[in-house]
Amino acid sequence: MFQKGEIYLAKLNPKKGNEVGKIRPVLIYQTNILNECEHPTTIILPISTVLIDNAYPLRYRITKRDKLDKTSDVLCDQIRALDNQRILEGFLTKLTYQEILEIDKQVKIVLDIEI
Repeated sequence: MFQKGEIYLAKLNPKKGNEVGKIRPVLIYQTNILNECEHPTTIILPISTVLIDNAYPLRYRITKRDKLDKTSDVLCDQIRALDNQRILEGFLTKLTYQEILEIDKQVKIVLDIEI
């Protein structure tokens, strides 16, 4: 199944209001404990190719690599659970351990969780 830190394409429509939609890359963000037991939903962070500089802690910049065609921003304030059927086949890339730690730090700030 999925692993935390992997990036796949997912169908995020239909969207409401300011939610991000369409087919876009998403970061698998939930614990591998749930991933390994094939939990029916997956917590993700959407990824955007519309780059906004100086958006800490709302965005984390990742460089293009592997099958992720463009440098992109992980949207740390758009945490969302998806039914696994929305996540498409085709692994794009995986973030490094250091990148995941930095995203964890930013998500904790957004959620007001002690670091």
